[in-house]
Amino acid sequence: MTITLLGEVRRVGDTGTVHVEDVYNTDIEDLWGAVTDPERLARWIARVDGDLRVGGTIHAEFTSTAEGPGRIEVCEAPHRLLVTMHPGTPEETQLEALLTEDKRGTRLVVEEFGLPWDKAPDHAAGWQAHLDDLRAHLEGRPAGDWLARWKELLPSYRPELRS
Repeated sequence: MTITLLGEVRRVGDTGTVHVEDVYNTDIEDLWGAVTDPERLARWIARVDGDLRVGGTIHAEFTSTAEGPGRIEVCEAPHRLLVTMHPGTPEETQLEALLTEDKRGTRLVVEEFGLPWDKAPDHAAGWQAHLDDLRAHLEGRPAGDWLARWKELLPSYRPELRS
């Protein structure tokens, strides 16, 4: 089976940046709602609660089992969201979602910055699994088995795991 990768990993000094993107057959306002509305987020990626304003502190529990505090840095509806996860700790990373209109619908680019280089491929596979679940949500289907999809994608992002 051929796997189409939606992402890539880039090295920036000693850290890794994950870049994943896809185009969804929906308008920008609907996709913005899917990536910012807590009720919709819970259907495909994470339970999020807290102060959902710029500068506000949130807590996220991802379907991947990752969890922790975050701070909303930028919220420019319906185009850009920037969140710092685990602010002020050695695990600090930044997540950015960029939305642009596309002739096929709306393009979503997700980047995660500041990852340990050796963990970045794992996050790339995870983000692709999350974007697959976003597609299911937008199409009115339930999210898939995130862990199974991550395991399926991981060897494509980590060639050393291919058999």
